[in-house]
Amino acid sequence: MPSLLLVNSSPRRERSESLRLAEGLVDAYREVAPQATIDRLDLFEDPLPFFGPDAASAKMKVIGGETLAGGDAALWDELASVVRRLESADALVFPMWNASVPWPLKQLIDVVSQPGLAFRFDPEAGCSGLLEGRRAVAVYTSHVYSPRAEKRFGVDFHSTYFEYWLSFVGISDVRTVRLQPTHRTPDFAERQAAALAQARSIGRALARERIAEAAA
Repeated sequence: MPSLLLVNSSPRRERSESLRLAEGLVDAYREVAPQATIDRLDLFEDPLPFFGPDAASAKMKVIGGETLAGGDAALWDELASVVRRLESADALVFPMWNASVPWPLKQLIDVVSQPGLAFRFDPEAGCSGLLEGRRAVAVYTSHVYSPRAEKRFGVDFHSTYFEYWLSFVGISDVRTVRLQPTHRTPDFAERQAAALAQARSIGRALARERIAEAAA
């Protein structure tokens, strides 16, 4: 059965352009696959494990080949539970905002980027991701920045960082939707409608691809 996880890192809720586009994608996905499982992880409502000194210590023990026990093992299982939530979905949708990686999304990245969970390391081959086979959709919005704007209106380190991380954990099929800028330019309504149509088209395509794979 097709499954999709929407990871919301925009705090604007019903006022969020990126979340509105992501929900349009989900609606179109469900139109093609009515029985699909839709999971929603709201990073402002669903607290993630704290990645602090204890978690960093456990991570270094794993890297060093040590067997975790006691509090380290319990903490590591908390991190693993978040990775399993990503693993359970065929498609991952990330609505974001404001031309940068929002802080709760960076926390998610820190929580799941663990050896043996989201990636493996080989001294000869280097790092390889463990979330292969999944598709991701990044929804980028920003009030001022746009890809066509002069540098004084912002620089896109946002998508470059985020899509590098996706590749690091093994996700190479990445689709993007952009509505930039979101301030009310004369052509905003047209751009807004085009972005929603693109999001819905991606949603339908994701569902069809997963159904075709399941039938093969």
